[in-house]
Amino acid sequence: MTTYQEYKAKIAELENLAETARKNEISQAKEKVTAIMREYGLTVADLGGAAKVKTVKTRAPVPTKYRDEATGQTWTGRGRAPKWLEGKDKNDYLIK
Repeated sequence: MTTYQEYKAKIAELENLAETARKNEISQAKEKVTAIMREYGLTVADLGGAAKVKTVKTRAPVPTKYRDEATGQTWTGRGRAPKWLEGKDKNDYLIK
């Protein structure tokens, strides 16, 4: 009967063989691509290899719209209303 250690050794051996095969296949693929590019006079730019970079627009901070003068807590008026404003008239806390 085969033991756990023997299976682990076989797995390691197969992983090494698979990695070697992968490296060989990648090398052959690169050679084929290079040959085709030379034959047709192509460059990497011709292949559209440049990835599009997504620009992130920075947003300006939202100005504070409400303030509790007693505690100094503020709220922009966006999203869920804070606990300190529950049950109270928002217009009383409006920053003018």
